Amino acid sequence: MKKSTLILGIAALFGAAVLSISCNNANGTQAAENQEETPNMKGAIVFFNLDTVTQEYDMANDLRSVVETKINSISEEVNRKGNRLQKDVNDFQNKIDKGLMTRSVAEVQSQKLQKQQADFQNYAAQKQQEINEEQSVMMNQIADAIKTFVDKYADEQGFAMVLTTQGEILPAPVVCGDPDLDITQAIIDGLNEEYVKEKAKTDKEKK
Repeated sequence: MKKSTLILGIAALFGAAVLSISCNNANGTQAAENQEETPNMKGAIVFFNLDTVTQEYDMANDLRSVVETKINSISEEVNRKGNRLQKDVNDFQNKIDKGLMTRSVAEVQSQKLQKQQADFQNYAAQKQQEINEEQSVMMNQIADAIKTFVDKYADEQGFAMVLTTQGEILPAPVVCGDPDLDITQAIIDGLNEEYVKEKAKTDKEKK
């Protein structure tokens, strides 16, 4: 069984309306290094790059690491069972080829192997479902954390609208815009600051 690839498709979970924006700014530069120093933008339409946020959000990276470890463990166990079954099939075929068992014994053994194969397929399907659920829960947790923070941050700053954009060469839906309206770094800093506090609180409660 091939190792499952973690796919982070969080954009669809936001369910926000998409607004395409283009401009004639030849520079097309990204956000200022320190978003906390940007002027008051009450009522502004701002945006952030979701790819960058999910890549630099510490909680997202921690969750991905945990889920990847679980998936590797599941995959290894499925592979071990699959290899054992394949060995049994090969041994059976080898005995058939050498004429080392009677027809009746071969039929019984063949039926047994067919049942083992069916059981293994069911087992592998179940484990794949577990992997899918792990990935889905991870994506939902990351999306919920980002959405919750953005809602609060937008309310505090008085933004009229917050858009998400993805991609680097030709990001969409925001192709380019005033760098002061790019709040990507502010979102990353805020999320990581909250995550550090939450981890410290959790660690303190465990002691």
